[in-house]
Amino acid sequence: MRPAVARRVLYPGSMSAPLTLIQATVITQDPQLPQAQAVLVGSGRVLAVGTPDGLRAMAPHAETADHRDLILTPGLCDAHTHLVTYGFSLSEVNLHGARSVSEVQARVGQAALNTPAGTWIRGGGFLLSELGLGDYPSAALLDEVSPHHPVQLYSRDHHMTWVNSAALRAAGVHEGTPDPEGGQIVRPLGCLLEHAIGLVSAVMPAPTEAEYLSAARAAADDLASRGYVSTHTMAFEPPEAPRALQLLAARGELPLRVWACLPHDRLAQARDLGLGPGSGGLFTWGGVKFFADGALGSRTAWLHAPGFADGSGTGIALDPPELIRERGLQAIALGLTPVTHAIGDRANTEVLNVYDDLRAAAEAKGLRLRIEHSQHLRDEDLPRHRGLVCSVQPIHLQADGPMIRELMPHLAGRSYAFKSLMDAGAILAFGSDAPVAAPDPRASFAAAVSRVDDGGNKLAPNEAMTEEDVLWAHTRGPALAAGWDDEGIIRPGARAAFTLWDRLGGNARALVL
Repeated sequence: MRPAVARRVLYPGSMSAPLTLIQATVITQDPQLPQAQAVLVGSGRVLAVGTPDGLRAMAPHAETADHRDLILTPGLCDAHTHLVTYGFSLSEVNLHGARSVSEVQARVGQAALNTPAGTWIRGGGFLLSELGLGDYPSAALLDEVSPHHPVQLYSRDHHMTWVNSAALRAAGVHEGTPDPEGGQIVRPLGCLLEHAIGLVSAVMPAPTEAEYLSAARAAADDLASRGYVSTHTMAFEPPEAPRALQLLAARGELPLRVWACLPHDRLAQARDLGLGPGSGGLFTWGGVKFFADGALGSRTAWLHAPGFADGSGTGIALDPPELIRERGLQAIALGLTPVTHAIGDRANTEVLNVYDDLRAAAEAKGLRLRIEHSQHLRDEDLPRHRGLVCSVQPIHLQADGPMIRELMPHLAGRSYAFKSLMDAGAILAFGSDAPVAAPDPRASFAAAVSRVDDGGNKLAPNEAMTEEDVLWAHTRGPALAAGWDDEGIIRPGARAAFTLWDRLGGNARALVL
């Protein structure tokens, strides 16, 4: 350990404002002073880092917060959430962990007993593989337990929805309805893939402003209770969702710092309104979101040949590369970061091709191009990630491991290739994709370090990370991705937003001063 020589910076009035001296085992992630025993904070900023005696001499009247039995780190960030959607999910039918169709039926049937007839029932979190299904389930299975309520259940990856006949009737979807562009209506009826989901979603009652506010508050409070001090929210939500977060921020009721993405189809309105990166408050616009493909669990990830091993094809390509290139340049001109969802190996190749064309423009604006998920890769594409942000979700490998072995065994060695990406010079930013998975930092640490999946096997164990690497990817990595120089690090001038741990990767709680 290097000697903990105090570093400090003073702001006008900082020493006359209320000061707090935090004692703990401090991991700073500052190369100039990696570890310390105390931090002095005031006016929401770190003023000095060093030893308790040294900082107390600087500020003898500071209040002491004694956490000497705990570890203090830069505050955790969940770098990929759909924040308000997650808030809504907390009050919906939870299908995480359901292991059979009958278990789904039981949970939906219970909700139907407690819901007035004709009212929509929503839920999500199931995986086809965990339900023991080799094919898509039918509407008739939900009709058995909920004939009088329209039902919409999202798969865990949110790239598929399972609906009953009442929901299909409300949407006017029948056997002869054509597939929409970028989507598929599965026959026999019951499941909708990708853009076909909107056929049903469009006829659901819209939440009120109060309901959006309630969901936004519930989600932000939930993340804060788990030790997070910030998050990146990834669009794929109605405009009312970010509006609710902005309102909470304006009221001083937002417990998190939020970096938000626009859907690319709203980019024209953003340009007309002069929208660009925010002023550095608790809510800021920072990215423009694209989707190159779907997801593994729904068989819509875009793959190179030979595709899925069960013969279901090579997935679904969504936003065309030329669209990502054109609108990506428009986003960069506004100072916004192109952010592209890419799960399959073909999707990642295509996005890397586009980003090769965008790199110069992004660098000129000081932006880091960003790929969400980077989930399945080819060896030849790994070196191309240098300097890019790879926003990845370790917790997903737990459920995906068995599916990867079954559906794409040829890609198992380069799935969730965290260490290879790090070695290639990518900036890793870890998240959960809530509500796809719970934003549980303990599970994220466990998955990235152990690589053990839900089948009890290790997925590409050579890609395992150390706890220190995971901490960096949950703190400094997301900060660099968002352009936050004052977060993910404990040094003078940084935001006074920390996470306290009983042990690294264990129980965590946020400390924001």
